[in-house]
Amino acid sequence: MLVLGITDGITCGAAVVCDGVILAAGNDERLSRLKMAYGFPRQSIAAVLRLAGVKPGEIDRVACATVNNHFYDGLRPFNGWFSRDKGFVRNAVFESAGALSYLVDIIPGAEALYYKARWPFFVARRKAIRRILREEFGISAPVEFIDHHLCHAASAYFTSGYEEALIVSMDGGGDGASSKVYVARNGHFVQVGYTSSFNSLANYYAYVTHVCGFKAQKHEGKITGLAAHGRPIYRDLLRSLITFQDGRIRNVGGRVFRAAVRQLEKRLPAGWTREDLAASIQQHCEEMVVEYVRHHLGPDTPRNLAIAGGIFANVRINQKVGEIDGVKSVWVHPGMTDCGVGVGAALASCIQNRGGPAMDWNREVIRDVYLGEQYKPQEIEAALEEKGLSYTRPASIETEIAGLLAEGYVVARFDGRMEYGPRALGNRSILYQPADRSVNDWLNERLRRTEFMPFAPSTLWEYAPQHYRNWKPAAESARFMTITYDCTDWMKETCPGVVHIDGTARPQLVRREDNPSYWKIIDEFRKRTGVATVINTSFNMHEEPIVCSPRDAVRAFCQGHLDYLAIGDYLVKSPVPIDRQLRPMKTVEAPVTA
Repeated sequence: MLVLGITDGITCGAAVVCDGVILAAGNDERLSRLKMAYGFPRQSIAAVLRLAGVKPGEIDRVACATVNNHFYDGLRPFNGWFSRDKGFVRNAVFESAGALSYLVDIIPGAEALYYKARWPFFVARRKAIRRILREEFGISAPVEFIDHHLCHAASAYFTSGYEEALIVSMDGGGDGASSKVYVARNGHFVQVGYTSSFNSLANYYAYVTHVCGFKAQKHEGKITGLAAHGRPIYRDLLRSLITFQDGRIRNVGGRVFRAAVRQLEKRLPAGWTREDLAASIQQHCEEMVVEYVRHHLGPDTPRNLAIAGGIFANVRINQKVGEIDGVKSVWVHPGMTDCGVGVGAALASCIQNRGGPAMDWNREVIRDVYLGEQYKPQEIEAALEEKGLSYTRPASIETEIAGLLAEGYVVARFDGRMEYGPRALGNRSILYQPADRSVNDWLNERLRRTEFMPFAPSTLWEYAPQHYRNWKPAAESARFMTITYDCTDWMKETCPGVVHIDGTARPQLVRREDNPSYWKIIDEFRKRTGVATVINTSFNMHEEPIVCSPRDAVRAFCQGHLDYLAIGDYLVKSPVPIDRQLRPMKTVEAPVTA
């Protein structure tokens, strides 16, 4: 069965799944160059059909993530919840939701009435999507609209490799819920937990993001990094607004959206700092999510945990969840945010009547996420020559990159198929040696970024024990940079450029079979320095999506004044003279032999 999965929400995208195997997946933001683009994913649909080698007439079914949503014909950049350019309809929705928040606890069923009032918009969306698929793509297959959280849950479970799992989906909201919990056994899902969108914990994280001066639903990662710089002294205030009580999450503050933001701002004491507020919401959320998951871990519940949804883009929360007593292992879906619900919709569509698998599922953990665009050497050469850049073709590009990294150069790498999901995993990455503690300041400045977390490390799988503590239970998930670990003392001393001030790091564990070329770069670097880790940060400028095409890569390389560009088999040296003192990586003695 060939299924086209699509999502037309924030970070819209598409995927092609054949009998439970993901053939291609991606999001319009990379193709359109609009960060977190939302609207109907025309570009992604065309791309994944081409990448999968599938003709429109061969599609057996279309699965659209989210049942209830408004339709946007044409892509738009997403600039956070509270920006002024949302248009009349979206502003009216937000204001009516804020007004409704005063009535939910007074009038039974008020929240349900809110969704019923929007029903005509939902119906219009379904008709429009069917029409566009038929008229513009020639896809006449049946179209089904699948619950938002079931899509998240399916994306987590069917890529986890678990036969039995407790599945937790948790985000700001979708189809009236902010969380659903399932027990899955051999493809059969049973829902055991539910939290309404009014009681959304993720929304409160977004409110704090806004109050701290960032864009809600877009810059939450900045709050995660900022949290380690403050003290969690406002936890009692946050508990009085959102708390875990009687086995469920409750919005005891009784407000949402702008009303909730105003309430929070009013109750903060004079002289509050964003560092302390960030630390407070981070610790409060960690505690709440742990309580929520622990509540659903009954005596007969599977001990493997599969999670997805925007709240699990928070790598610190994922670490805390994985450390819960009784959890055997944890899997975070690589496209854990709404960028992955198109994949989830396609996988969920393959569940026969939502009660069991429609085919024999491939139970192997997802091999890799290199599921996007790939470019030919001719296209790379054209982009370089268009910009007037000189290039060479080394006999071994991997060995050359490793040598440059050891000498202290920054190398932007563009190779193979683009990654699916929010993380750059070696094919669209900027690389550097990990011993330079100052790298976060000067490299972020070049990339025009304002970040509070250190860059992430890419570490060879074989050498994980010498870098990270308690790494095995989440090792499969760590292949996709979705969880933090406590670092060993050796790691803190040797690789300070990738260790946060709280002693953690968010690694990508690299296996040879997942990405042989990237693995070879790190291994060659290890042979020169004794360290099986390099810095890996996404190849993009601030507020831009990760690069997709050779032209994107060349433009970002030049704008960021990076030292070298390794693009396919080609190596380009920056025409701009290096304006800093190089910091070669010193050779160190590893404490553990792999």
